[in-house]
Amino acid sequence: MFVTRFAATSLGSMAYVTSEDAIEAPRSPLIFFHGFGGGASSYEWSKVYPAFATAHPVFAPDLLGWGRSQHPQRDYTSEDYLVSLEDFIRAVSDVPVTAIASSFTAALIIRLAVLRPELFDSIFLVCPSGFRDFGQAAERRIPAPIINTPGLDRAIYALGATNELAVRSFLERFIFADRDRISPDIVNAYLTSARKPNADYAALSFLRGDLYFDLAQYVPDLSVPTALVWGDLARFTPPEIGQKLANLNRDRVYLYPSIPDAGIFPHLELPAIVTGLLARWLQSLCSMPGRSLEA
Repeated sequence: MFVTRFAATSLGSMAYVTSEDAIEAPRSPLIFFHGFGGGASSYEWSKVYPAFATAHPVFAPDLLGWGRSQHPQRDYTSEDYLVSLEDFIRAVSDVPVTAIASSFTAALIIRLAVLRPELFDSIFLVCPSGFRDFGQAAERRIPAPIINTPGLDRAIYALGATNELAVRSFLERFIFADRDRISPDIVNAYLTSARKPNADYAALSFLRGDLYFDLAQYVPDLSVPTALVWGDLARFTPPEIGQKLANLNRDRVYLYPSIPDAGIFPHLELPAIVTGLLARWLQSLCSMPGRSLEA
């Protein structure tokens, strides 16, 4: 059974889902971090993390400014999230963790692992991107001059993130490879998170590009064993980016073959496949001498 708890960080309280018997689980903690975008929340990993709760302490937080966590009224920076991610990990675990993360949050986890490698046992990432990787800006859904116009930005957020038809359209066009995999509970989870008071602050900081950075600058310094997973039809950050990132650090980074017929969130679209890949990654870490990356 899973319960919701709260952890204090220096920038605000973060809500997280965890299994009630997490403290008694015998293996290292797994923390599942969701990506960014209007309506994001820990629901994103809800079809994967239950499979691991009997063997590991499992934690699935809502990032600061998202879901049920506090929503400070501020212009967020990448450094804000690096601080709150570190605070959260230290709050829930006194041993190194395996971080599982997607998209922009996955890129932040790489940066944090470079700064604080002692926090991590390993990392499992889905479509990581800083959205300025290799000096190239990722595809935008909304042109920069429009989303950076004060007043208009919040109107766009209200229209695009808090409206059921718009949310479904966004999931169909940008997140899922197959629209038939979008269930009503997925749409409702995004709507519920997007409609929280002050939810627009974090979302707009991301959409404006205030948080973006070049992930390629950090990957060569990564010392934590890291797995990369990609959907072969991922928008914004195609699988070719994954290969380029893996080539920057062949000693520490392992790239799994891309998942066929999957978009940028295969863990939400084809959760059984991602669950199997994560289980394989964890098993390979337990069994390989000297932390070899022969995954």
